[in-house]
Amino acid sequence: MIDFQTDPSRYKHWKLAFDGPIATLSMDVDPDAPLLEGYELKLNSYDLGVDIELADAVQRLRFEHPEIRTVILRSAKENVFCAGANIRMLGKASHGHKVNFCKFTNETRLAIEDASAHSGQRYLAAISGSAAGGGYELAEAADRIILVDDRRSTVSLPELPLLAVLPGTGGLTRLTDKRKVRRDLADVFCTTEEGVRGKRAVDWRLVDEVVPPSAWDARVRECALEMAAGSDRPGGPGIVLPPLKRTISETEITYRHVRVRLLRAERRAEIGIAGPVACGAIDATFWPLAMARELDDALMHLRLNEPTLGSIVFRTEGDPAQVLAVEALMDKHRNHWLVREIRLYLKRVFKRVDMMARSIFTLIEPGSCFAGSLAELVFAADRAIMFSGKRAGDNRNPATLQLAAANFGAYPMGNDLTRLQNRFFGEPDSLKRAEATIGQSLTADEAEALGLVTFAYDDVDWDDEVRLVLEERASFSPDSLTGLEANLRFAGPETMETRIFGRLTAWQNWIFQRPNAVGDAGSLKRYGSGQRPNFSTERV
Repeated sequence: MIDFQTDPSRYKHWKLAFDGPIATLSMDVDPDAPLLEGYELKLNSYDLGVDIELADAVQRLRFEHPEIRTVILRSAKENVFCAGANIRMLGKASHGHKVNFCKFTNETRLAIEDASAHSGQRYLAAISGSAAGGGYELAEAADRIILVDDRRSTVSLPELPLLAVLPGTGGLTRLTDKRKVRRDLADVFCTTEEGVRGKRAVDWRLVDEVVPPSAWDARVRECALEMAAGSDRPGGPGIVLPPLKRTISETEITYRHVRVRLLRAERRAEIGIAGPVACGAIDATFWPLAMARELDDALMHLRLNEPTLGSIVFRTEGDPAQVLAVEALMDKHRNHWLVREIRLYLKRVFKRVDMMARSIFTLIEPGSCFAGSLAELVFAADRAIMFSGKRAGDNRNPATLQLAAANFGAYPMGNDLTRLQNRFFGEPDSLKRAEATIGQSLTADEAEALGLVTFAYDDVDWDDEVRLVLEERASFSPDSLTGLEANLRFAGPETMETRIFGRLTAWQNWIFQRPNAVGDAGSLKRYGSGQRPNFSTERV
């Protein structure tokens, strides 16, 4: 089982140091501590285990260190910044593991960029030595890249000439969309094994600055302080993110607020979320933060450890009024740094839902609490089905759906639209009608009339209709469903983020299955053997 829980005391590959408003996150990969057996992590190359630690460090820097305004990414090893994704790992990994590895590293780098854009915590990549492939892609996630001008240190994206694959963590897209590298120069860069150094790297916009070795350490600190000067991070104490309390069995994963049922025969996972019972203090136990951490962990467990459970069904249980009370408390304190971080984390978790290669259904039943932030799970679903009226013998109130102001701006998708804007793309009047209901308890019939749910069924039809839709889904080709859902979930404009994931799905997913890359005579299998790969010359 791949476990996504860790903390700095357990890191094997990263070191954190603090100096006033600056944190230094040093990559020092232990070659003898891979996540899986059968390869060494030489030259600061990384696998999923290295990136799990990086994701944890990025998260803790945001919540536990409000005093940190600039994070320096650098290497603790001589003559190498990072050699990128470990090639032996890629050669041995299953197709699904490779794709999910790329997806997770993308999400981690996007979290770095989210911290820069919204948390006042900016990143500086200080490259000394070779930054190749995923190593340069990590640097691209930073706000600024500085390179030591020592005639050895280079940046490169050599995946195509070396491995017959593409940069898997957004490298190509960030070259053009973020760093504004000219297309023809990007073409040269990505087909050159040895990389680019010195003044040419600056001229091509691959890095922002080159610094002589004699001034290196001083300039790194000076640049970090310059970046810190414009931050609104408040300083003061942060909150410690405690270990999640979690129980895992063959059929269930149980947290405090989240419960996952693993229905293997039906190839389905059911995620139940318990709503808050009171607002509570705004600390690590605050319901939105605690629930988000548990849901995030559950999603990652399903993604990497349960690939055959092709559908996810969301349910909730609790008092909608309590959810809305929590929303009101967050609205009241929305300018506080911690509330901001909680909202931003919820946004990232809901984006993780959007990016799950699973069919997503949300069932709104009597006793549920789909209100405010939890209503995002209704709009993230491929289909949302709502119970109309009361169930015979059930004393609970009829199901309701309640919107809050947060549904109209706090949790944008990767395409920079809210889920309601995405749902009603091209229907501005429908969006206005939905916004006019903020704070109202919508019945099933009202929600269906407003277009907020797919179908509403009463007690007579509910069980059969829900069973049929889930059974039908399980009968379809999982590959076709993944393509269908990825196409339909994101309407409207493209962003750098949607292009990164769209290109990963369409191109890298395909290339990872082609014999030129993964066949017995392909680049990933023959790398380091002394044998040249044998490419099929057909263009497809």
